[in-house]
Amino acid sequence: MNATVSAMVGSNNQQQQQQQQQQQVNNMVGRCDQQQQQQQPQQQQQQHHAQALAGPRRVTISKTETGFGFNVRGQVSEGGQLRSINGELYAPLQHVSAVLPHGAAEKAGVRKGDRILEVNNVTVEGATHKQVVDLIKSGGDVLTLTVISVTPQEAERLEPCEDLSYVSVDYSEKRSLPISVPDYHVREKKHERYVVFNVHMAGRHLCSRRYREFAALHMALKKEFIGYNFPKLPGKWPFQLSEQQLDARRRGLEQYLEKVCAVRVIAESDSMQEFLTDRLDEDAGDQGPAVDLKVLLPDRELVTVTVPKAATAKDVYEAVTRRAQLDPDTAKYFYLFEIVEYNFERKLQPHEHPHTLYIQNYSTASATCLAVRRWLFDLARPQLGEQALTWIFWQTVDEVNRGHISAGERLYQLKALQDASRKHEYLKLAKELSGYGDIVFPHCPCDSRKVGHVIAAVGTGAFKLHAAKEDGTLESQVVEFQWSTIQRWEVDDEAMAFCFQYTRTDNRPPRWLKVFTPYYVFLSDCFDRIAEEAKWEDNNRPSE
Repeated sequence: MNATVSAMVGSNNQQQQQQQQQQQVNNMVGRCDQQQQQQQPQQQQQQHHAQALAGPRRVTISKTETGFGFNVRGQVSEGGQLRSINGELYAPLQHVSAVLPHGAAEKAGVRKGDRILEVNNVTVEGATHKQVVDLIKSGGDVLTLTVISVTPQEAERLEPCEDLSYVSVDYSEKRSLPISVPDYHVREKKHERYVVFNVHMAGRHLCSRRYREFAALHMALKKEFIGYNFPKLPGKWPFQLSEQQLDARRRGLEQYLEKVCAVRVIAESDSMQEFLTDRLDEDAGDQGPAVDLKVLLPDRELVTVTVPKAATAKDVYEAVTRRAQLDPDTAKYFYLFEIVEYNFERKLQPHEHPHTLYIQNYSTASATCLAVRRWLFDLARPQLGEQALTWIFWQTVDEVNRGHISAGERLYQLKALQDASRKHEYLKLAKELSGYGDIVFPHCPCDSRKVGHVIAAVGTGAFKLHAAKEDGTLESQVVEFQWSTIQRWEVDDEAMAFCFQYTRTDNRPPRWLKVFTPYYVFLSDCFDRIAEEAKWEDNNRPSE
């Protein structure tokens, strides 16, 4: 440091000035040595910000056992005045209010204070807190954000001091949430017996919480929303409560949640959302009360199954097959899917917990986010029974309506046959059309296209990549990869991509392609299923 300062000092300065300056530098060095440990985290933070201040950046986060590992905070009303961030004008942005240490977001490079510009390629400038949260939830286990980092000084300018921020909080926006505490039960854990109250939303079990957790929520909300007059929480009682007293406490807790959740800004706060979010591992060895899950069948019937809260997708699907009286052979041609976005369903992994997905979507307008869909590409199998054909018929109707099957001039004929009693005629006609039996993925980037996206479609005939614009609008170009040309495939978890290698003509070496879709694991499952079905001709039946 002395050498650096010496180099900065001009050779024409007088010796006395040099000595005075050197003494000042020495004093500064001494103070810096004393404060080095305290300043080191700040210096690291400044370095992080300096790297990010060049402009917006994209990060991809994979959900872990602790979720995405960050909280979002921001305005509850849409629109707003443009504000300058790092020299650029933006509409009000939601921001990252907290990052879990060593969590998924931190590992992906997300930092507290980051402003969110896009969620899964959707611009969220001027969006409400709920809109951003819903977009984050709708992406499944993979999240892509475009964020811009700001300095602490910039963050302080954008966000008034929290002690004064309550003045600008709007408590007038009200809504009615169907939240309830219908019952309670006793748990035993590590030789301790205690009562938990079951919290439901629109009839769906969200979580089970002890009284002290309600009390902690009450204190956290009062601290965060200083200007709001909170209702009284049922009082604490030092002795064991009778059944009558427990039921009175249950009613009081229910009324408390009804009142505070009616205020939108409070209901959407981090504290409330964390309280209502289920934690499957909160009571090891105790799956809690049984829960009811609604599942949409291919014939559009909605069935309800009762399963343990921690039941896996495999367990839930088995319960659905029993409820729908599906024979074992037919059950192998279908599976449990999650409705993740409009016109697309994602096949669940056997180890996933459908109840977790179910409660994350309690605020959606649809009755459920779980559906049984076809898990079969070769629809010409001779041993398909009537029940399987009925379900395949209804799913084919959906795929025609979505445009995944190119009906063209045959659409009128298909509409005339759109009745389950004429399913054989309908399917016979549909088999002649392009796209029949395919699974079509949402548009996404691909390393074969520098500009624009692709729409992947998996079918028995080939793997197709349809050229599309970045907004998903189809273009004319379609590349088909025959299955005989595809040599291998794999997933790249770090890049969140599906990779496959295919052979080329004219003695050119094989080439790898990457498809950057958040559903890359599902796409790999489709390739595995195609390969599995190709072997069925030998043993004439699918494996478990």
